[in-house]
Amino acid sequence: MRLSLLFAPLPLVLAAALAATELPPVALPAPHTSGGKPLMQALQERASRREFAPDPLPPQMLSNLLWAAWGINRPDHGGRTAPSAMNRQEMDVYAATADGVFLYEAKEHRLKPVTKDDLRTLTGTQAYVATAPVNLIYVSRASGGTAADQAQAGGIQAGLISENVYLFCASAGLATVVRGSINRDALAKALKLPSAQKIILAQTIGYPAKP
Repeated sequence: MRLSLLFAPLPLVLAAALAATELPPVALPAPHTSGGKPLMQALQERASRREFAPDPLPPQMLSNLLWAAWGINRPDHGGRTAPSAMNRQEMDVYAATADGVFLYEAKEHRLKPVTKDDLRTLTGTQAYVATAPVNLIYVSRASGGTAADQAQAGGIQAGLISENVYLFCASAGLATVVRGSINRDALAKALKLPSAQKIILAQTIGYPAKP
């Protein structure tokens, strides 16, 4: 089942909207922020895996994943599940799926469609990225200091978020691997990113491949 069918109570309405010039946001279910495996068990089971089943993630699983990655865990002041330098929160998380690419908007906990094109093949040089259900793309908007300072800030931020994803996947029984091998120029062009925004890493997530 495609993402548009998973999320929309009226799939035909959403399909028509996705074909329009202005793509409407896609609401995510409220994240489940309790439960899961104990932290020490998740750390024990944390690992990189590179074989994925093609099955899409259910809406609730995707909601929980994105919240764990970079969601708001302190609504009173907008604090996130991962720290950032001076709380600038200069990282955007995109989700590339078979239904297109979506920007995660943490405040509203929703997905903002960027394109209806399947760009998964551009998110990495590995063959599995084209069929895995979700590839997260970490895009830095760091602006302070020198170019080296910005690169360092983006790398640290992406590392923190990707480790949140690793621990969530270990807890939820998902497979994941973070990757630096990306055709950044081609992907940035396809996403129409401004030159100041830099693709740092990508991370593939899905159910483990069936034996």
